[in-house]
Amino acid sequence: MMSTYIFGHKNPDTDAISSAIIMADFEQLHGNKEAKAFRLGEVGPETQYALDYFKVEKPELLTDDLSNQTVILVDHNEFQQSADTIENATIKHVIDHHRIANFETAGPLYYRSEPVGCTATILFKMYNERNYEIKKHIAGLMLSAIISDSLLFKSPTCTEQDVKAAKALAEIAGVDVEEYGLAMLKAGASTTNKSEKQLLETDAKSFNMGEHTVRIAQVNTVDIDEVIARQDALENEMNKAIAEEGYDTFVLVITDILNSDSKILVAGSDKDKIGQAFNTTLENNTAFLPNVVSRKKQIVPPITEVLS
Repeated sequence: MMSTYIFGHKNPDTDAISSAIIMADFEQLHGNKEAKAFRLGEVGPETQYALDYFKVEKPELLTDDLSNQTVILVDHNEFQQSADTIENATIKHVIDHHRIANFETAGPLYYRSEPVGCTATILFKMYNERNYEIKKHIAGLMLSAIISDSLLFKSPTCTEQDVKAAKALAEIAGVDVEEYGLAMLKAGASTTNKSEKQLLETDAKSFNMGEHTVRIAQVNTVDIDEVIARQDALENEMNKAIAEEGYDTFVLVITDILNSDSKILVAGSDKDKIGQAFNTTLENNTAFLPNVVSRKKQIVPPITEVLS
């Protein structure tokens, strides 16, 4: 039997990495012994904290040509966020919680998308629906993904389903949600030891919005000013990416995980419209966005609306 490749999006976050590992376990329990988790980028410090805590190896970096291979996508569906050869693969399943865009397959597939805060929450439900055992390390990764995507339940994307799942998973994993969650988020929040390029690439996604291609990166921190102090260098890297990759606009979202606010830094041709999206005017290419923490729910929709 040929391997089934399972992976999340490029520049993977904790949900993308964890959900690939979890889905591989689910498939193996379902009889697909050749299912294997992969990653499409480097593992960030927050994700590495979770992997180390629950003693799980990071997935192998995917370098294979996926032409005529069977794949399962988790935590994404848009092809520009996926593997380079995804258009030539046979997509067996998609498990996701994002918008559906630029997605097309030649044949039928199992597609499960739910408006919850985290892909791992959907996977938690799938295990329960089949009465599959959730092992301690799998529960730990599910919990870590939910904490990450919901910013410890502060994000507007967080639902009661996410909270309920997290409480049940914390018992299986044997951790205190608040204590573990804050430690994990802080592990990924230090920015002083990262280059500007690393800050812009660690958690970044590309979106087609009408005739515009927008790159949106997000950095979680406990000190927004620590990141903004590097504005000139960050803008240079953003403009370089725009020129090399053909983006129209690059938006960096700097999120304070303790106070649940964000500041955006914008480069590119659509700066005025980005300000309009948030009913504000950019000052020195920046704007403060109170109570904004979610790229999926609070950043992408308003920008899409003004650019489409």
